[in-house]
Amino acid sequence: MLGILLTSLATFFGEIGDLVGKKQAGMGRQDALAMGFFNYFWAGVIFLAVVIYKSTFAFSIGSLPTFIPRAILEIVQTHLMMLAIIRADRSTYGFIRVLTMPLLLCVDLLLGYALSSHQIFGIGVIAFTLLVIFLSDKVGKKGRWLVLATAVNAAATTSLFKYDITHYNSVEAEQLIITVILLIYFWIAGLMFSGKNNFKRMFSSRIFFFQSLIQGFAGAVESFAYPFAPASIIMAVKRSSATTWSMLSGQFVFSEKNFAFKASLLVLLIGGIVLLAV
Repeated sequence: MLGILLTSLATFFGEIGDLVGKKQAGMGRQDALAMGFFNYFWAGVIFLAVVIYKSTFAFSIGSLPTFIPRAILEIVQTHLMMLAIIRADRSTYGFIRVLTMPLLLCVDLLLGYALSSHQIFGIGVIAFTLLVIFLSDKVGKKGRWLVLATAVNAAATTSLFKYDITHYNSVEAEQLIITVILLIYFWIAGLMFSGKNNFKRMFSSRIFFFQSLIQGFAGAVESFAYPFAPASIIMAVKRSSATTWSMLSGQFVFSEKNFAFKASLLVLLIGGIVLLAV
């Protein structure tokens, strides 16, 4: 129960961070490069603190053939995610991101793992719901292809991450290096293409600092949830709650339309997610 509560709380704070970033972008105060730097700064600090606390840094050179492709894909993934947050409706973003879960199961199937009948049915429910979303005019179309690209790419980055930490690296070492790579990318790209020092901006603006801090806090809370529940349950709760928060924020913060129709889609998606997790 505690794991479920912590995960729901983490996605709630993450949604607040995304709302702040989307609002600021809409006002022309930040772009995708700034948002990427702000969102990942405190995550890097947290992973560094864990490494220092544990006094261990397990990273194998043998992981480079999978780590390097993951690093490249993570840069693409994160940049597309920031663009998707800015451009897509919140409900559209939350709905389509669910696609990552059945894709990960399909990867497991290719690797030789067996799927149960209810998991296969869950994939079908999610696929049907996403098809309705793409065909319907009642769900915002703007930015949906960006969101779809992040959902598909997330299956690749997650699979590479799972492989690395299973065979080579510790979680904190892998994630710290990836986060540092992302921060360097967003900082340099911000200087080159936007002409702005996002590190300096983060500490000179209360709203940017709040946005960055709350995203880091969300990541920390989520990490504490895993000892209290199986990973499959945490992932199911994460996707379900994140989709719920994004739909609610779209309705009450950004005044999106067709709430009843979207609520019915949410029920179908959550049902599919539950079938995948049990």
